[in-house]
Amino acid sequence: MKLTEVLIKPILTEKANLQQTKLGCYTFRVSKKANKLEIKKAVESFYGVNVKTVNTVVAPAKNKSRNTKAGLIQGTKSSYKKAMVTIASGETIDLYGSL
Repeated sequence: MKLTEVLIKPILTEKANLQQTKLGCYTFRVSKKANKLEIKKAVESFYGVNVKTVNTVVAPAKNKSRNTKAGLIQGTKSSYKKAMVTIASGETIDLYGSL
């Protein structure tokens, strides 16, 4: 798998921001086919940091429904894989760029 296909996007939530500041742990949405070694190589090459650990989890698919004028619409929210990457102390990743 190519390194450009491994990382999809960073996850920017309140919980993820808290983990970034306190633990140095960054969360990314990754390809379902990617393993921990590929994720580690991709983060190190794209952001130029040393990765200590990589933890992965597959978020399961969820059923969603909503009421509209046309009636009840049902569907599913697809599953995805996310990786929590802990980097070496003293290093940071600038996810926001020049905002």
